[in-house]
Amino acid sequence: MISSVRKALSGLKRAVASGLFLGSLAIALTGCTSAALDDLGVATPKIPAALLKEMQKKGMTAESPVLVRIFKEESVLEVWKQDRSGRYALLKSYPMCRWSGKLGPKTKSGDRQAPEGFYHVSKGMLNPKSQYYLSFNLGYPNRLESALGYTGEALMVHGACSSSGCYAMTDQGVGEIYSLVQKALDGGQDRFQVQAFPFRMTARKLVAHRDDPNFSFWRTLKQGYDSFETTRQQPKVSVCGRRYVFDTTFGDGEPRSPLADCPAAGVVDPRVAAAWSTQTKEIDRLLTEETENHAMSYVDGGMHPSFRALLKENGPEKLASRISQTSYPISRPAAALADPFNGEKLTKTP
Repeated sequence: MISSVRKALSGLKRAVASGLFLGSLAIALTGCTSAALDDLGVATPKIPAALLKEMQKKGMTAESPVLVRIFKEESVLEVWKQDRSGRYALLKSYPMCRWSGKLGPKTKSGDRQAPEGFYHVSKGMLNPKSQYYLSFNLGYPNRLESALGYTGEALMVHGACSSSGCYAMTDQGVGEIYSLVQKALDGGQDRFQVQAFPFRMTARKLVAHRDDPNFSFWRTLKQGYDSFETTRQQPKVSVCGRRYVFDTTFGDGEPRSPLADCPAAGVVDPRVAAAWSTQTKEIDRLLTEETENHAMSYVDGGMHPSFRALLKENGPEKLASRISQTSYPISRPAAALADPFNGEKLTKTP
């Protein structure tokens, strides 16, 4: 992975040298922002030829719908696209340069938390003139989060390696992602789904965090994760009973209030119901067998190991200049250099 990141950074460096990117901007920012810069004038990037070739090989078109999955602990963003079967298949995984906060949802402005949950991004939420090269707004707080009183704004996926509640990629990485989602939206997709998780939601991984105050919330997120893993279709997301409800059809239409009890007559896709039953049994079995849990003490967010290695080798200023057209420093480089889960105690599991 480090070698692939080096190649990507080399490509970005050549692009800067050839004048495809603008010079550094001396702008002081506090946190993520969606404010446009009228004088930036960055041209919307095109999908790279190699990626178009990969799509063709996988039975996808440039205009076919997209879906994005984000995993904090692994510091990875995945782009999925529909293939000719109508199911989603993984197109490409992107190492994440920086996310801030810790595992768990964002609940209030200033908590430095990157959101977790299910979001839907429409064309108007793409910002080609972002202060961090390119960005798209996740739409936090969503309908459920707003009803629960969560606060915050301008939570983005963007370029540069700086985060205050956002998911920060390299400029080259966000350029590719932006080109993919924009082409799908231009091709007729009304909005694309973003699934943001604390980690890959296996039963064992979830149970390792069973004493975390977010365990119940994560167990609900896992239902959406399992739905997609089972059907390779975008999960239908409803909100009621103060939680997400997935792939459920209600006789009286969609629940009107996220805070009211869910209607009792919901019918779940049988494939998804079977998967949930299997996973519930596995979780219950592991909860019975496990004797120790995943005790975490956080530094501040995380960074993909490939970037952490390059940061250690190059230092924050040089790495920042190589991954971004702008001069924004890497946020909290000392924390980024550390293991993002410093102090972790994880016992071996059977």
